[in-house]
Amino acid sequence: MIDIEANPYKADFPLLAGKPEIAFLDSGATAQRPTCALDAQRHFYETMNANPLRGLYSLSVEATEAIAQVRAQIARLLGAVDERGRAEARDIVFTRNASESLNLVAKSFAPCVLEPGDEVAITIMEHHSNLIPWQQACRAAGATLVYLYPEQDGTITDDEIAAKVGPRTKIVAAGHVSNVMGVENPIAKLAEAVHAQGGYLVVDGAQSVPHMAVDVRALGADFYVFSAHKALGPMGIGVLWGRHELLEQMPPMLTGGEMIDSVTETDAVWAPVPEKFEAGTQDAAGIYATGVALSYLTETVGYDAVAAREAALIAYAMERMAELPYVDIIGPAEAARHHGVISFNVRGIHPHDVASILDMSGVCIRAGHHCAQPLLTWLGVENLACCRASLAFYNDKSDVDRFVDGLAAVWSTFNA
Repeated sequence: MIDIEANPYKADFPLLAGKPEIAFLDSGATAQRPTCALDAQRHFYETMNANPLRGLYSLSVEATEAIAQVRAQIARLLGAVDERGRAEARDIVFTRNASESLNLVAKSFAPCVLEPGDEVAITIMEHHSNLIPWQQACRAAGATLVYLYPEQDGTITDDEIAAKVGPRTKIVAAGHVSNVMGVENPIAKLAEAVHAQGGYLVVDGAQSVPHMAVDVRALGADFYVFSAHKALGPMGIGVLWGRHELLEQMPPMLTGGEMIDSVTETDAVWAPVPEKFEAGTQDAAGIYATGVALSYLTETVGYDAVAAREAALIAYAMERMAELPYVDIIGPAEAARHHGVISFNVRGIHPHDVASILDMSGVCIRAGHHCAQPLLTWLGVENLACCRASLAFYNDKSDVDRFVDGLAAVWSTFNA
């Protein structure tokens, strides 16, 4: 039995500890940062501030080694290891965010395989960052974008996969966990289906890495992306993992310093993977802090504790929300299928008003289309907007109680 009334974690997060009047329920948009991650950025600048890869002096070498260690750490985190269990660090590319990582695949890999008449299949649940790049890639190649539609509870059925992933499918791109419905998609089944057609699977892990252990080999992914800022790390750091042979054949999306091996007046030779995709000076301090943040998440707390605590919080929140007959939850009725996210609406009240009134009580939720307009259109959600409460392991029972009590106050405000 998880004690969600006790909270051993809030003290590790300066914003939460310093603002006890805040109930932060928007971790799906960005997580709070633990002290160790904040300290890590300052530590980098105070002790090894030099441009990685560009110097032979000790400070630059130390910075280079620090980044290399984080690259290997993330490879192990994602299960990207060889048959001897060694991290395949060279297959970890640093970007600015998951959106840039997805754009890199769509702009650099898709043209290598897409031809006129081919199809790219995505789910209607995709965040715009895993939708618009494929619209553009299909338009450029003369390919067709095909949508997989879930049941009302978010389930993508085997029949839907069989109907939409066929002989013309070259790429399937899917979120591991929906940022609106909170459901985990059948990634391994999608991988099996597209690989049977000789195609490739791209997975958006922005909403999964903060909540669960990931094994890209077991999932069958060919590319996997996530953002550091949703996993307790700093803003401005994204990660792309790809199968090495695919990264090798891709041209760089950005060109300039650091991503070259040699340059003449008329041509250039690209640096090896991953440097080929990392033009210019990287946010070395941010990458270093990302490593510390991920260590806190996976070692200090641990995914088992994260999953158990978040499941208990979600179950309690949905139990309490069920007390309010005017609140409609979007997605599955089973709390266990909501990975950190509960989307909902309050009948007759615009989500922006709900969020604004909750904010007056210090409750922070998200309201709007959540970068998922096609999903909300398909669901028939009024105003193409809904509310979203996204919880993390650092929340507790009092946060949920303030949130649900706040919803009751919202209803009373409009129905006095």
